Amino acid sequence: MINLVCLFAACLAGCVDRELTITSEPPGALVFVLDQEVGRTPVKMPFTWYGDYEVVLRMDGYETIKTHARLDAPIYEIVPFDLLSELAPWTYRDNRYLHYKLKTYVRPNDNDLIDRATQMEKKTLN
Repeated sequence: MINLVCLFAACLAGCVDRELTITSEPPGALVFVLDQEVGRTPVKMPFTWYGDYEVVLRMDGYETIKTHARLDAPIYEIVPFDLLSELAPWTYRDNRYLHYKLKTYVRPNDNDLIDRATQMEKKTLN
């Protein structure tokens, strides 16, 4: 009888569905997460672990954004509560949202490029 109850409880055990939605202003930016192309904004992707994610957004005519997003675990995913959430007879849904505003790319003029090159040369020679 106990084995039957354990089997029944295991069949009812819940899980956690994790989804990350990345949007940008303007939409249509190409998104890379952990060096993997995931699509153009707005884009949704499943994720399996919490922690630090490297996010890169690229779009013609706009500056590239290279950043990190920290996804912290909710309380029901922290030991010892995670055991209870895995045995719960329902599914937890963890939806995370990241939004980025891209800046228009401004091409530097020739004098600015020469000044920057001169500064870099001085730094490397010192």
